[in-house]
Amino acid sequence: MSLAAMRCVGNENTLHVEELALSDIANRFGTPCYVYSRKALTAAFAAYRDTLQAHGMLEQSMICYAVKANSNLAVLNLFARLGAGFDIVSVGELARVIAAGGSPDKIVFSGVGKSSAEMREALKAKIHCFNVESASELDQLSEIAGSVGLRAPVSLRVNPDVDPKTHPYISTGLKSTKFGVAFGEAFELYRRAATLPHIAVKGIDCHIGSQLLDPAPAAEATGKILELVDRLAAAGIALEHIDLGGGMGVQYRAEEPAPSAADYLGPMLKMLAGRREKLLFEPGRSLVGNAGLLLTRVEVLKHGEEKNFAVVDAAMNDLMRPALYDAWHDIVKVGAGDTAASKAMPYEIVGPVCESGDFLGHDRKLALKEGDLLAILSAGAYGMAMASNYNSRPRAAEVMVDGEAVHLVRRREDISQLFALESTLP
Repeated sequence: MSLAAMRCVGNENTLHVEELALSDIANRFGTPCYVYSRKALTAAFAAYRDTLQAHGMLEQSMICYAVKANSNLAVLNLFARLGAGFDIVSVGELARVIAAGGSPDKIVFSGVGKSSAEMREALKAKIHCFNVESASELDQLSEIAGSVGLRAPVSLRVNPDVDPKTHPYISTGLKSTKFGVAFGEAFELYRRAATLPHIAVKGIDCHIGSQLLDPAPAAEATGKILELVDRLAAAGIALEHIDLGGGMGVQYRAEEPAPSAADYLGPMLKMLAGRREKLLFEPGRSLVGNAGLLLTRVEVLKHGEEKNFAVVDAAMNDLMRPALYDAWHDIVKVGAGDTAASKAMPYEIVGPVCESGDFLGHDRKLALKEGDLLAILSAGAYGMAMASNYNSRPRAAEVMVDGEAVHLVRRREDISQLFALESTLP
Protein backbone atom coordinates (compact mmCIF):
# COMPACT_ATOMS: atom_id res chain seq x y z
CA MET A 1 0.00 0.00 0.00
CA SER A 2 1.03 3.63 -0.15
CA LEU A 3 2.51 5.46 2.79
CA ALA A 4 -0.65 7.57 2.91
CA ALA A 5 -2.65 4.44 3.78
CA MET A 6 -0.41 3.66 6.78
CA ARG A 7 0.31 5.37 10.07
CA CYS A 8 3.08 5.60 12.62
CA VAL A 9 2.26 4.82 16.26
CA GLY A 10 4.10 4.79 19.57
CA ASN A 11 7.49 5.82 20.82
CA GLU A 12 9.24 3.72 18.19
CA ASN A 13 7.19 5.33 15.38
CA THR A 14 6.31 1.85 14.13
CA LEU A 15 4.32 1.65 10.92
CA HIS A 16 0.83 0.17 11.21
CA VAL A 17 -1.57 -1.28 8.65
CA GLU A 18 -5.06 -0.59 9.95
CA GLU A 19 -4.73 -1.40 13.67
CA LEU A 20 -1.76 -3.75 13.51
CA ALA A 21 1.97 -3.00 13.76
CA LEU A 22 3.98 -4.38 10.87
CA SER A 23 6.67 -5.43 13.33
CA ASP A 24 4.13 -7.68 15.08
CA ILE A 25 3.10 -9.18 11.74
CA ALA A 26 6.75 -9.89 10.91
CA ASN A 27 7.33 -11.53 14.27
CA ARG A 28 4.28 -13.74 13.86
CA PHE A 29 4.49 -14.71 10.19
CA GLY A 30 8.13 -14.11 9.30
CA THR A 31 9.58 -12.38 6.26
CA PRO A 32 9.31 -11.92 3.36
CA CYS A 33 5.57 -11.52 3.74
CA TYR A 34 2.88 -9.84 1.66
CA VAL A 35 0.47 -7.77 3.74
CA TYR A 36 -2.94 -6.66 2.40
CA SER A 37 -5.53 -4.34 3.91
CA ARG A 38 -9.20 -5.32 3.70
CA LYS A 39 -10.15 -1.69 4.32
CA ALA A 40 -8.02 -0.47 1.41
CA LEU A 41 -9.34 -3.15 -0.96
CA THR A 42 -12.93 -2.30 -0.05
CA ALA A 43 -12.34 1.44 -0.46
CA ALA A 44 -10.78 0.98 -3.90
CA PHE A 45 -13.78 -1.03 -5.11
CA ALA A 46 -16.19 1.49 -3.58
CA ALA A 47 -14.50 4.31 -5.53
CA TYR A 48 -15.55 2.65 -8.81
CA ARG A 49 -19.02 1.83 -7.54
CA ASP A 50 -19.59 5.35 -6.20
CA THR A 51 -18.42 6.95 -9.45
CA LEU A 52 -20.84 4.84 -11.48
CA GLN A 53 -23.60 5.67 -9.00
CA ALA A 54 -22.88 9.39 -9.29
CA HIS A 55 -23.35 9.16 -13.07
CA GLY A 56 -26.54 7.12 -12.69
CA MET A 57 -24.92 4.10 -14.37
CA LEU A 58 -24.37 1.65 -11.51
CA GLU A 59 -27.40 -0.52 -12.30
CA GLN A 60 -26.30 -1.01 -15.92
CA SER A 61 -22.64 -1.68 -15.04
CA MET A 62 -20.49 -4.60 -13.93
CA ILE A 63 -17.05 -4.13 -12.35
CA CYS A 64 -14.98 -7.17 -13.37
CA TYR A 65 -11.80 -7.42 -11.30
CA ALA A 66 -8.79 -8.42 -13.43
CA VAL A 67 -7.65 -11.54 -11.59
CA LYS A 68 -4.10 -11.50 -12.98
CA ALA A 69 -3.21 -8.52 -10.78
CA ASN A 70 -3.57 -10.53 -7.56
CA SER A 71 -5.24 -13.94 -7.58
CA ASN A 72 -5.19 -14.80 -3.86
CA LEU A 73 -8.44 -16.53 -2.90
CA ALA A 74 -9.08 -14.13 -0.01
CA VAL A 75 -8.78 -11.13 -2.35
CA LEU A 76 -11.12 -12.76 -4.87
CA ASN A 77 -13.57 -13.75 -2.16
CA LEU A 78 -13.67 -10.21 -0.80
CA PHE A 79 -14.44 -8.75 -4.23
CA ALA A 80 -17.08 -11.45 -4.85
CA ARG A 81 -18.76 -10.43 -1.59
CA LEU A 82 -18.72 -6.82 -2.78
CA GLY A 83 -20.57 -7.85 -5.94
CA ALA A 84 -17.70 -7.85 -8.42
CA GLY A 85 -17.47 -9.77 -11.63
CA PHE A 86 -14.10 -11.06 -12.82
CA ASP A 87 -11.85 -10.77 -15.88
CA ILE A 88 -9.79 -13.94 -16.34
CA VAL A 89 -7.06 -15.01 -18.78
CA SER A 90 -6.71 -18.74 -18.02
CA VAL A 91 -8.66 -21.77 -16.88
CA GLY A 92 -6.62 -21.64 -13.67
CA GLU A 93 -8.03 -18.22 -12.94
CA LEU A 94 -11.50 -19.54 -13.76
CA ALA A 95 -11.05 -22.28 -11.14
CA ARG A 96 -9.76 -19.75 -8.60
CA VAL A 97 -12.74 -17.44 -9.05
CA ILE A 98 -15.22 -20.28 -8.63
CA ALA A 99 -13.33 -21.61 -5.57
CA ALA A 100 -13.45 -18.12 -4.06
CA GLY A 101 -17.22 -17.86 -4.46
CA GLY A 102 -17.32 -15.84 -7.67
CA SER A 103 -20.28 -16.27 -10.00
CA PRO A 104 -19.45 -17.75 -13.43
CA ASP A 105 -22.11 -15.61 -15.09
CA LYS A 106 -20.07 -12.55 -14.06
CA ILE A 107 -16.84 -13.80 -15.66
CA VAL A 108 -15.32 -12.49 -18.90
CA PHE A 109 -12.50 -14.53 -20.45
CA SER A 110 -9.73 -12.51 -22.13
CA GLY A 111 -6.39 -13.55 -23.60
CA VAL A 112 -4.82 -14.13 -27.01
CA GLY A 113 -4.09 -17.85 -26.65
CA LYS A 114 -7.04 -19.67 -25.09
CA SER A 115 -6.65 -23.41 -25.57
CA SER A 116 -9.46 -25.65 -26.74
CA ALA A 117 -9.55 -27.25 -23.28
CA GLU A 118 -9.91 -23.83 -21.67
CA MET A 119 -12.73 -22.92 -24.04
CA ARG A 120 -14.58 -26.14 -23.14
CA GLU A 121 -14.21 -25.54 -19.42
CA ALA A 122 -15.44 -21.95 -19.71
CA LEU A 123 -18.41 -23.01 -21.85
CA LYS A 124 -19.24 -25.73 -19.33
CA ALA A 125 -19.11 -23.14 -16.51
CA LYS A 126 -21.49 -20.85 -18.46
CA ILE A 127 -19.38 -17.73 -18.19
CA HIS A 128 -20.74 -14.31 -19.13
CA CYS A 129 -18.60 -13.78 -22.25
CA PHE A 130 -15.47 -14.65 -24.19
CA ASN A 131 -13.37 -11.66 -25.27
CA VAL A 132 -12.25 -13.01 -28.65
CA GLU A 133 -8.93 -11.63 -29.93
CA SER A 134 -8.57 -13.08 -33.45
CA ALA A 135 -10.47 -14.53 -36.39
CA SER A 136 -8.80 -17.88 -35.72
CA GLU A 137 -9.99 -17.91 -32.12
CA LEU A 138 -13.54 -17.10 -33.26
CA ASP A 139 -13.57 -20.08 -35.63
CA GLN A 140 -12.10 -22.42 -33.02
CA LEU A 141 -14.57 -21.30 -30.36
CA SER A 142 -17.47 -21.74 -32.78
CA GLU A 143 -16.38 -25.28 -33.60
CA ILE A 144 -15.93 -26.24 -29.94
CA ALA A 145 -19.26 -24.72 -28.92
CA GLY A 146 -20.94 -26.68 -31.71
CA SER A 147 -19.32 -29.92 -30.57
CA VAL A 148 -20.94 -29.58 -27.14
CA GLY A 149 -24.25 -28.24 -28.43
CA LEU A 150 -23.88 -24.69 -27.11
CA ARG A 151 -23.64 -21.12 -28.41
CA ALA A 152 -20.63 -19.24 -27.14
CA PRO A 153 -21.29 -15.66 -25.96
CA VAL A 154 -18.62 -13.41 -27.47
CA SER A 155 -17.26 -9.91 -27.63
CA LEU A 156 -14.48 -9.00 -30.01
CA ARG A 157 -11.56 -7.31 -28.31
CA VAL A 158 -11.01 -4.42 -30.69
CA ASN A 159 -7.62 -2.75 -30.85
CA PRO A 160 -8.28 1.00 -31.37
CA ASP A 161 -4.61 1.87 -32.09
CA VAL A 162 -4.50 4.46 -29.30
CA ASP A 163 -1.22 5.25 -27.55
CA PRO A 164 -1.80 4.67 -23.82
CA LYS A 165 1.36 6.61 -22.86
CA THR A 166 2.63 3.93 -20.51
CA HIS A 167 5.51 1.42 -20.36
CA PRO A 168 5.84 -0.44 -23.70
CA TYR A 169 5.58 -3.83 -21.95
CA ILE A 170 2.10 -2.96 -20.65
CA SER A 171 0.80 -1.12 -23.72
CA THR A 172 -1.88 -3.24 -25.38
CA GLY A 173 -3.88 -0.84 -27.58
CA LEU A 174 -1.42 -0.10 -30.37
CA LYS A 175 -1.60 -1.93 -33.70
CA SER A 176 1.95 -3.23 -33.12
CA THR A 177 0.88 -5.37 -30.11
CA LYS A 178 -0.29 -8.98 -30.08
CA PHE A 179 -3.63 -8.07 -28.52
CA GLY A 180 -7.06 -7.74 -30.07
CA VAL A 181 -8.59 -7.44 -33.52
CA ALA A 182 -7.40 -4.53 -35.67
CA PHE A 183 -9.91 -1.69 -35.68
CA GLY A 184 -10.15 -1.68 -39.47
CA GLU A 185 -10.95 -5.41 -39.55
CA ALA A 186 -13.44 -5.53 -36.71
CA PHE A 187 -16.61 -4.60 -38.60
CA GLU A 188 -16.31 -7.41 -41.14
CA LEU A 189 -15.36 -9.92 -38.45
CA TYR A 190 -18.47 -8.95 -36.49
CA ARG A 191 -20.57 -9.51 -39.62
CA ARG A 192 -19.06 -12.96 -40.02
CA ALA A 193 -19.51 -13.78 -36.32
CA ALA A 194 -23.18 -12.92 -36.57
CA THR A 195 -23.64 -15.67 -39.19
CA LEU A 196 -22.04 -18.45 -37.15
CA PRO A 197 -24.71 -20.73 -35.64
CA HIS A 198 -22.76 -21.51 -32.47
CA ILE A 199 -21.70 -17.94 -31.73
CA ALA A 200 -23.87 -15.41 -29.89
CA VAL A 201 -22.55 -11.90 -30.47
CA LYS A 202 -22.98 -10.07 -27.16
CA GLY A 203 -20.64 -7.12 -26.95
CA ILE A 204 -17.40 -5.34 -27.68
CA ASP A 205 -14.23 -5.14 -25.61
CA CYS A 206 -11.33 -2.69 -25.54
CA HIS A 207 -8.31 -2.52 -23.23
CA ILE A 208 -5.41 -0.26 -24.23
CA GLY A 209 -2.91 -0.87 -21.44
CA SER A 210 -2.02 -0.72 -17.78
CA GLN A 211 -0.80 1.92 -15.31
CA LEU A 212 -2.56 4.71 -17.22
CA LEU A 213 -2.17 8.06 -15.47
CA ASP A 214 -3.87 10.22 -18.11
CA PRO A 215 -7.62 9.69 -18.74
CA ALA A 216 -7.37 11.10 -22.27
CA PRO A 217 -6.22 7.93 -24.13
CA ALA A 218 -9.02 5.86 -22.55
CA ALA A 219 -11.55 8.50 -23.56
CA GLU A 220 -10.14 8.58 -27.10
CA ALA A 221 -10.44 4.80 -27.33
CA THR A 222 -14.01 4.98 -26.02
CA GLY A 223 -14.95 7.39 -28.79
CA LYS A 224 -13.61 5.06 -31.47
CA ILE A 225 -15.37 2.06 -29.93
CA LEU A 226 -18.71 3.89 -29.79
CA GLU A 227 -18.41 4.81 -33.47
CA LEU A 228 -18.00 1.12 -34.28
CA VAL A 229 -20.89 0.12 -32.00
CA ASP A 230 -23.21 2.56 -33.78
CA ARG A 231 -22.03 1.39 -37.21
CA LEU A 232 -22.75 -2.21 -36.22
CA ALA A 233 -26.21 -1.26 -34.94
CA ALA A 234 -26.97 0.41 -38.26
CA ALA A 235 -26.02 -2.87 -39.96
CA GLY A 236 -28.40 -4.81 -37.76
CA ILE A 237 -25.89 -6.07 -35.18
CA ALA A 238 -27.04 -4.61 -31.86
CA LEU A 239 -24.59 -5.23 -29.02
CA GLU A 240 -25.75 -5.90 -25.47
CA HIS A 241 -22.67 -4.61 -23.66
CA ILE A 242 -19.63 -2.37 -24.05
CA ASP A 243 -16.52 -3.46 -22.12
CA LEU A 244 -13.99 -0.64 -21.77
CA GLY A 245 -11.35 -2.66 -19.93
CA GLY A 246 -9.27 -1.35 -17.07
CA GLY A 247 -5.82 0.14 -16.83
CA MET A 248 -6.19 3.04 -14.39
CA GLY A 249 -2.83 3.58 -12.72
CA VAL A 250 -1.89 3.87 -9.07
CA GLN A 251 0.51 6.18 -7.31
CA TYR A 252 3.95 4.63 -6.87
CA ARG A 253 5.80 7.91 -6.18
CA ALA A 254 4.63 10.96 -4.26
CA GLU A 255 5.61 13.23 -7.14
CA GLU A 256 3.60 11.20 -9.67
CA PRO A 257 -0.04 11.34 -8.53
CA ALA A 258 -2.54 8.95 -10.06
CA PRO A 259 -6.08 9.87 -11.11
CA SER A 260 -9.05 9.05 -8.89
CA ALA A 261 -11.72 6.70 -10.19
CA ALA A 262 -13.98 9.71 -10.68
CA ASP A 263 -11.36 11.58 -12.73
CA TYR A 264 -10.42 8.56 -14.81
CA LEU A 265 -13.91 7.25 -15.53
CA GLY A 266 -15.59 10.64 -15.79
CA PRO A 267 -14.71 11.47 -19.42
CA MET A 268 -15.74 7.98 -20.57
CA LEU A 269 -19.00 8.01 -18.63
CA LYS A 270 -20.00 11.37 -20.11
CA MET A 271 -19.62 9.85 -23.57
CA LEU A 272 -21.70 6.85 -22.52
CA ALA A 273 -24.57 8.84 -21.00
CA GLY A 274 -27.97 7.83 -22.34
CA ARG A 275 -26.81 4.61 -23.97
CA ARG A 276 -28.82 1.43 -23.49
CA GLU A 277 -25.92 -1.04 -23.48
CA LYS A 278 -24.65 -2.64 -20.31
CA LEU A 279 -21.22 -1.30 -19.30
CA LEU A 280 -18.30 -3.47 -18.18
CA PHE A 281 -15.01 -2.36 -16.68
CA GLU A 282 -11.97 -4.52 -15.85
CA PRO A 283 -9.88 -2.79 -13.15
CA GLY A 284 -6.99 -4.73 -11.68
CA ARG A 285 -3.99 -2.77 -10.42
CA SER A 286 -6.15 0.17 -9.27
CA LEU A 287 -8.10 -2.11 -6.92
CA VAL A 288 -5.18 -3.93 -5.31
CA GLY A 289 -1.91 -2.08 -6.02
CA ASN A 290 -2.00 0.30 -3.07
CA ALA A 291 -3.78 -2.18 -0.81
CA GLY A 292 -0.67 -4.30 -0.28
CA LEU A 293 3.02 -4.19 0.64
CA LEU A 294 5.94 -6.58 0.87
CA LEU A 295 7.54 -6.85 4.30
CA THR A 296 11.23 -7.78 4.31
CA ARG A 297 14.20 -7.79 6.69
CA VAL A 298 17.76 -6.51 6.19
CA GLU A 299 20.15 -9.46 6.33
CA VAL A 300 23.50 -7.86 5.39
CA LEU A 301 24.84 -4.33 4.96
CA LYS A 302 27.71 -4.23 2.50
CA HIS A 303 29.58 -0.96 2.02
CA GLY A 304 31.56 -0.72 -1.21
CA GLU A 305 33.75 1.89 -2.85
CA GLU A 306 31.04 3.01 -5.29
CA LYS A 307 27.79 1.74 -3.78
CA ASN A 308 26.33 0.58 -0.50
CA PHE A 309 24.18 -2.53 -0.56
CA ALA A 310 21.40 -3.55 1.80
CA VAL A 311 20.80 -7.25 1.17
CA VAL A 312 17.26 -8.14 2.25
CA ASP A 313 15.48 -11.49 2.48
CA ALA A 314 13.04 -10.62 -0.32
CA ALA A 315 14.25 -10.84 -3.90
CA MET A 316 13.30 -10.56 -7.56
CA ASN A 317 11.49 -13.90 -7.30
CA ASP A 318 9.20 -12.32 -4.68
CA LEU A 319 8.68 -8.98 -6.44
CA MET A 320 9.57 -9.08 -10.13
CA ARG A 321 8.41 -5.61 -11.19
CA PRO A 322 11.68 -3.71 -10.52
CA ALA A 323 13.79 -6.20 -12.49
CA LEU A 324 11.18 -6.61 -15.25
CA TYR A 325 10.07 -3.01 -15.79
CA ASP A 326 12.67 -1.05 -13.79
CA ALA A 327 9.60 -0.18 -11.71
CA TRP A 328 9.77 2.09 -8.67
CA HIS A 329 8.36 1.09 -5.28
CA ASP A 330 8.74 3.34 -2.25
CA ILE A 331 10.77 1.57 0.45
CA VAL A 332 10.46 2.68 4.09
CA LYS A 333 11.68 1.53 7.47
CA VAL A 334 8.98 -0.09 9.58
CA GLY A 335 10.28 1.49 12.80
CA ALA A 336 12.55 4.43 13.50
CA GLY A 337 14.67 2.36 15.88
CA ASP A 338 18.02 3.59 17.18
CA THR A 339 18.94 6.22 14.59
CA ALA A 340 22.11 7.06 16.52
CA ALA A 341 23.51 3.65 15.65
CA SER A 342 23.17 4.17 11.90
CA LYS A 343 23.60 7.07 9.53
CA ALA A 344 21.34 7.73 6.55
CA MET A 345 23.10 6.98 3.28
CA PRO A 346 22.15 5.83 -0.20
CA TYR A 347 21.63 2.08 -0.49
CA GLU A 348 20.97 -0.35 -3.28
CA ILE A 349 18.17 -2.53 -1.88
CA VAL A 350 18.93 -5.98 -3.27
CA GLY A 351 18.01 -9.59 -2.70
CA PRO A 352 20.09 -12.76 -2.34
CA VAL A 353 19.28 -14.17 -5.80
CA CYS A 354 22.31 -14.79 -8.02
CA GLU A 355 21.49 -12.14 -10.64
CA SER A 356 22.79 -8.60 -10.98
CA GLY A 357 19.21 -7.68 -11.87
CA ASP A 358 18.02 -8.79 -8.44
CA PHE A 359 17.17 -5.40 -7.01
CA LEU A 360 14.11 -3.90 -5.33
CA GLY A 361 15.23 -0.29 -5.28
CA HIS A 362 18.16 1.86 -6.37
CA ASP A 363 19.80 4.71 -4.45
CA ARG A 364 17.43 4.80 -1.45
CA LYS A 365 18.61 7.07 1.35
CA LEU A 366 17.99 5.20 4.60
CA ALA A 367 19.52 4.85 8.06
CA LEU A 368 19.86 1.09 8.35
CA LYS A 369 21.30 -1.63 10.50
CA GLU A 370 21.19 -5.36 10.02
CA GLY A 371 17.91 -6.80 11.23
CA ASP A 372 15.82 -3.73 10.35
CA LEU A 373 12.41 -4.31 8.83
CA LEU A 374 11.54 -2.59 5.54
CA ALA A 375 8.18 -2.19 3.85
CA ILE A 376 8.17 -2.21 0.04
CA LEU A 377 5.04 -0.25 -0.75
CA SER A 378 2.40 -0.41 -3.49
CA ALA A 379 3.07 -4.12 -3.97
CA GLY A 380 -0.48 -5.45 -3.98
CA ALA A 381 -0.60 -5.80 -7.77
CA TYR A 382 1.71 -8.05 -9.82
CA GLY A 383 3.71 -8.91 -6.72
CA MET A 384 2.78 -12.35 -5.46
CA ALA A 385 0.95 -12.99 -8.74
CA MET A 386 4.29 -12.92 -10.60
CA ALA A 387 6.37 -14.58 -7.87
CA SER A 388 8.46 -17.64 -8.70
CA ASN A 389 10.69 -20.24 -7.07
CA TYR A 390 13.86 -19.10 -8.85
CA ASN A 391 16.98 -20.23 -6.97
CA SER A 392 14.68 -22.80 -5.27
CA ARG A 393 13.30 -20.12 -2.97
CA PRO A 394 9.93 -20.79 -1.30
CA ARG A 395 7.35 -18.12 -2.06
CA ALA A 396 6.35 -15.67 0.66
CA ALA A 397 3.44 -15.87 3.06
CA GLU A 398 0.41 -13.63 2.48
CA VAL A 399 -1.73 -12.10 5.21
CA MET A 400 -4.86 -9.94 5.23
CA VAL A 401 -5.31 -7.29 7.92
CA ASP A 402 -8.88 -6.60 8.98
CA GLY A 403 -8.96 -3.92 11.67
CA GLU A 404 -7.32 -5.47 14.74
CA ALA A 405 -7.35 -8.97 13.22
CA VAL A 406 -4.93 -10.57 10.78
CA HIS A 407 -5.60 -13.67 8.69
CA LEU A 408 -3.00 -15.93 7.09
CA VAL A 409 -4.39 -16.22 3.55
CA ARG A 410 -1.46 -18.15 2.10
CA ARG A 411 1.09 -19.93 4.22
CA ARG A 412 4.75 -19.80 3.31
CA GLU A 413 5.87 -22.65 1.07
CA ASP A 414 8.00 -25.44 2.48
CA ILE A 415 11.18 -26.38 0.65
CA SER A 416 9.86 -29.92 0.20
CA GLN A 417 6.92 -28.55 -1.77
CA LEU A 418 9.28 -27.08 -4.37
CA PHE A 419 10.16 -30.50 -5.78
CA ALA A 420 7.11 -32.53 -4.71
CA LEU A 421 6.05 -32.95 -8.36
CA GLU A 422 9.51 -34.01 -9.55
CA SER A 423 11.24 -37.38 -9.55
CA THR A 424 14.71 -38.76 -9.99
CA LEU A 425 15.63 -41.10 -12.83
CA PRO A 426 14.94 -44.81 -12.33
